Amino acid sequence: MRNTSVKMMRAVLVRQFGGSDQMRVENLPIPTVGDKQVLIKVHSSGVNPVDTYVRAGQYKNLPNLPYTPGKDAAGLVHSVGPSVTRFKPGDRVFSSQTTQMGTLAEYACVDEPYVFPLGSSLTFDEGAAIGIPYFTAYRALLQKGLAKKGERVLIHGASGAVGLAAIQIAKNHGLYVVGTAGTKEGIELVLETGADAAFNHRDSKYIENLLEGEKFDIIVEMLSNVNLGHDLTLMKSRGRTIVVGCRGPVTINPRDLMGTESSIIGCALFAATPDEFKELSTQVVKGITDGWVKPVIDSVYDLEKAGEAHDAVINSKGAKGKLVVRVQE
Repeated sequence: MRNTSVKMMRAVLVRQFGGSDQMRVENLPIPTVGDKQVLIKVHSSGVNPVDTYVRAGQYKNLPNLPYTPGKDAAGLVHSVGPSVTRFKPGDRVFSSQTTQMGTLAEYACVDEPYVFPLGSSLTFDEGAAIGIPYFTAYRALLQKGLAKKGERVLIHGASGAVGLAAIQIAKNHGLYVVGTAGTKEGIELVLETGADAAFNHRDSKYIENLLEGEKFDIIVEMLSNVNLGHDLTLMKSRGRTIVVGCRGPVTINPRDLMGTESSIIGCALFAATPDEFKELSTQVVKGITDGWVKPVIDSVYDLEKAGEAHDAVINSKGAKGKLVVRVQE
């Protein structure tokens, strides 16, 4: 006999790794909140490229099947575990954490250290666009790139969610910012977000145009399999290229590193130590309060169309901010 006392929710479930057609909305039990966990009533869930790699089974750390995708969320605290001290029911929050039952669901259980106050100045859609993009951008620029006021930074792929976050962080820390995008609309968005200059990376001569100007102390690279070889020619002495994204192998000439004693540095948010994660999350939350964290939303999808959002985030021909799934109002 069915237990009618179990409360249910709508959630996306993946029963087999593969394409976006493996994502189906099902009815599942609402998670039980743990001792040091926060149960969030999810209003919006952010979609990141890494979500598609996990769903396809092409990522280092894979969940057990079946699982619910999604790492970033924003909503209201529904309930908290006995040992939770920072939140109470009704608080507006955002979160970012990899769990077996992710954020493409009406409720998500998240460990307390990965839940953060959203405040009242941002919408839930905007809150769902903070986690991975802003945390990754901060880690790339400040923790791995060791950015300093007055330095020049090139952000390759600046019109995407991580790129736009990187512009805001860089400008807040006093850097001169040059961004690239693949469409006229993307370039306009990069400039509106605060970049000092922007180039179309689909222009066959854009590398030549970049080489005509002053070179860069830091390059934040979203598509290293395409751009890394060029990046090595664009760095100043002791420059740093921070690799945030890659979709395949690349051939480079190490001599381009030797003369300038420049560096290629990998960046992965999951590799951050607890202290590093606390630092970057604290600084981003402060940015919300100070008003410079301003997520840009490209498109919003219903829960039933989460698969379309997965396809769009990886196949876009011109990113213009963050893709969000609105789980419930």
